[in-house]
Amino acid sequence: MFTVASLFILATMALALARAVRGPSVYDRIVAVNAFGTMTVLLLVLLGFLTDRPEFEDIALLYCLINFAGTIAVLKFVKYSNLAGPRASRQGQEGTR
Repeated sequence: MFTVASLFILATMALALARAVRGPSVYDRIVAVNAFGTMTVLLLVLLGFLTDRPEFEDIALLYCLINFAGTIAVLKFVKYSNLAGPRASRQGQEGTR
């Protein structure tokens, strides 16, 4: 049963990788890479369960947090062209000095 689950996860990872390469827009590619990261987390947890090594769950949790933070950072960079956020207009800042 776990072998079948591993094969389905690997097939889903292959489909996500194909979408990341072929995606029509940058947002499709970002979502595909995020899905690939999520499937990697699932595969790590499954591998840890099969080998009876609970430390794999900790590694998977850390990878999940890095995947989430990286996705947010990339989306922010794509939207604003920097990681600092939207730039304020000069006209609104002159009155505050």
